[in-house]
Amino acid sequence: MKYPEYAKIGEKKYKINTDFRIAIQCNEIALDKSINDFERSLAIIYKLFGDEGLNDFENHEKLQEIAIKYLSCGKDLPSNNEEPDMDYIEDEGYIRSSFQFDYKYDPYEQKHCHWWKFFNDLNNLSAGDNGCVLNRVRNIRNYDLKTINDAKEREKMRKAKEVLALKKNEKELTKEQIESMERLNQIIGI
Repeated sequence: MKYPEYAKIGEKKYKINTDFRIAIQCNEIALDKSINDFERSLAIIYKLFGDEGLNDFENHEKLQEIAIKYLSCGKDLPSNNEEPDMDYIEDEGYIRSSFQFDYKYDPYEQKHCHWWKFFNDLNNLSAGDNGCVLNRVRNIRNYDLKTINDAKEREKMRKAKEVLALKKNEKELTKEQIESMERLNQIIGI
């Protein structure tokens, strides 16, 4: 499969910075609530198309559309309102190990790895009990504790979920909130 290297608007061609690490940076920018939509858009345009894209004011809107399509790997991805079960930055170690396990290479050690190749490989990692570590961690993060009848097993899984929880999704809880949650867990038997 040939992965895109350039974006074209009319007769103008823009070189795309295609390395997966740039796409991950774009993802971090897109999720950054401390910057407004305009700044976010310009930052992503700059990351993907450099000064040439940033300085081409009249094509910013089209470059933004191309950036979204490129970062979505050319697919119309469904909007996902669920809590993420993976983070590119936080789970780097799991990603490295999983790529090594399944594909015998570490994308972070390569000088360049195209975003689409990385994304495709990431989404096709082995699953199941004998699968890669990243997917086993994701399975634990997504596990529904209500499906476990045995209290000891449920507590064991709750602790595993707690240990493997994404730190970016954790909110600072007050002491009262923690005590309230613990009382509720005791009442419902979790």
